[in-house]
Amino acid sequence: MTGLDEVCARVREASRELGRLPTHRKDEVLREMADALERRAGEILRESRQDVDAAKRSRAGAAAIDRLLLDEDRVAEMAAGVRAVAGLPDPVGETEGGRRLVNGLRIERRRVPLGVVAVVYEGRPNVTVDAAALCAKSGNAVILRGGRAAYRTNRILAEVLTGALLEAGAPRWSLALLGPDRDELRRLVAMEGGADLVVARGGPGLRAFLAEHSRVPVITASTGTNHVYVHADADPEMALRIAVSSAGQRPGACNAARALLVHRDAAPAVLPAAAERLGAAGVVLRVDRAALDALGAAGEGLAEATEADYGAEFADLALAVRVVDSLDRALDHIARHGSGHSEAIVTSSLDAARRFQEGVDAAAVYVNASLRFTDGGQFGMGAEIGISTQKVHARGPIGLRELTTHTYLVTGDGHVR
Repeated sequence: MTGLDEVCARVREASRELGRLPTHRKDEVLREMADALERRAGEILRESRQDVDAAKRSRAGAAAIDRLLLDEDRVAEMAAGVRAVAGLPDPVGETEGGRRLVNGLRIERRRVPLGVVAVVYEGRPNVTVDAAALCAKSGNAVILRGGRAAYRTNRILAEVLTGALLEAGAPRWSLALLGPDRDELRRLVAMEGGADLVVARGGPGLRAFLAEHSRVPVITASTGTNHVYVHADADPEMALRIAVSSAGQRPGACNAARALLVHRDAAPAVLPAAAERLGAAGVVLRVDRAALDALGAAGEGLAEATEADYGAEFADLALAVRVVDSLDRALDHIARHGSGHSEAIVTSSLDAARRFQEGVDAAAVYVNASLRFTDGGQFGMGAEIGISTQKVHARGPIGLRELTTHTYLVTGDGHVR
């Protein structure tokens, strides 16, 4: 067998053993993972600094560097996230819909692991830990394939987590890390029996690559083209807080705002202050002509937005701004340019809130709250591998239940058809 064939065979074998572990044993594995991350934080941070330094030398953007960066707080957050997953209910073994048919057959639906999950991601080493923890708890073995920019960090994290598996007496090949070679990835996703599901977290290039080459079902967890819409009756101060949080807190995150839509009646009160606060946060605005008119002197020096800006997945501190005449126009804009990730309205009207929630097609729809809450940890899921914008099997944060499927258990007494 080739190297990849052997890795996949070993991971498949480990998945069968891991899938049979009782909940308390899987939780022991997770607690050992969390402890190991804390014990070896110094090694993890040294490797992270090398990746960050290399990114700076290659003139990567601030948001890309932020995605790579690990510090003591972020390592502590990863360990806390693993412990949170250990404290969650185990979906494996849940029975749904047990009943007896009229012919006397007893049938129940039981939740089971998927088997082997391949997680493909770019530039976010925290995904290494989140994916390993969620897959272990849900009884799945995992094949990790991170991006080249974070390879040193991913390698040390995989080493730490594998050591924790061995220390806890779990199958060593419950986790495997591949290198950043694109040809190896192509072979993995085209391989029969290699993985049962691919979760892809990355940009348009990765999504196009998998669409062309994968023979395995793929869930895409991509950057969101997300909007904050400020309705005519919105409280200006609330609108400003939500806009600054959504666009300026961590622009490289998939739940960051990429566009701000403002009702024409709210524009004079909201836009000048928004330009000031977002500018202070380093956010570069790209505005339409109506927004420039509403901004007045505050709009001097701002670039005028092109139509392409409204569908852009900005990776840096940039925000497209458009003034709209109505809620319906805002909904039309979101339907045309949104990616189905997260959308928000700021309003004091229950009717407008209801119309927005019913009219927007997205994994998460907010009323009077920042988009930055679209996150597995914030949703009480402990962690997530990414945010699915698809509608089949998994939508929104990909957590424990999204990493399971079900099997029908049928019991008879000599029944034949």
